Amino acid sequence: MGMGIGFGKVILFNEHFVVYGLPAIASAIGAKTTALVERRPGSGVELKDERPQTEGYKVEKLAQQKESLDRMLKFMNIDTGNNAFTVTLAGDLIAASGVGASAASCTAIARAFSQELGLNYSDEIINEAAYEGEKGYHGTPSGIDNTAATFGGLIWYKREGASQVMERMKLKKPVEIVMGNTGLVADTKVVVGGVRERKETQPEKYTRIFRAAERLVQDARKQLEAFNLEKVGDYMDENHTLLQEIEVSCTELDLLVDLARNNGALGAKMTGTGRGGYMVALTPGKDLQERVARAIENKGFQALRTTIGV
Repeated sequence: MGMGIGFGKVILFNEHFVVYGLPAIASAIGAKTTALVERRPGSGVELKDERPQTEGYKVEKLAQQKESLDRMLKFMNIDTGNNAFTVTLAGDLIAASGVGASAASCTAIARAFSQELGLNYSDEIINEAAYEGEKGYHGTPSGIDNTAATFGGLIWYKREGASQVMERMKLKKPVEIVMGNTGLVADTKVVVGGVRERKETQPEKYTRIFRAAERLVQDARKQLEAFNLEKVGDYMDENHTLLQEIEVSCTELDLLVDLARNNGALGAKMTGTGRGGYMVALTPGKDLQERVARAIENKGFQALRTTIGV
């Protein structure tokens, strides 16, 4: 049998903007998805999804998951007509919008097949296979999710045409964060398509917003590398405002963002697709992390306590 893992992720700055070639900053988080690939008699692939989930996520994503797996099998040139496999997904990463769940599963699956079939894929090829799988979920993915899922760490990411530019960033030490789950499942293709449509119909507004997002992420990188966390938090707040302006937040995300800030978070914003899924709060120190997490849980939402910069 072959085994593989893929890290969950949080986008700290510039989700959606990254689709249009602006830089973004993402980090892998401690939670991960595991995949186990086992041969069995016959032909075809059986997928068993045992991941914990936001209610309804797996059903909502089932057709996309099948397309994703088919794309990956074709990319890896795996013959399922004369061979049969069972793929089992598990791990402690909740299958939900906003934490890179699909990318983590794609990365884990690619690694598991590579090990089972002795393909000896490098991380670069694993990343390419995962990107191909992400197309099943997102249509035209930015590439940032699968990159974080594959390589881990803190990443400066930018798309330049068909190529991807990735730089590893370093923090002085790992930093605690809290991710709050709205419990809503978002359709990435629909949300991304909506941004594209509005960008075309409101060019002056979106040009202004995109210019602000590019300036912001450049400054945020400097403050992250200088470990000026209070300023990083300010930039997270500003980034959330820009994401609200392009209409990808929602009432539940805004509620959780405000709740985190009111309980001492240095900054908070939605993360990932938006219109549901997760938000992220910067909460350095275990005490602050716990305070913010408990405030979120007391409102009836799930809170994930994890770290960035590992």
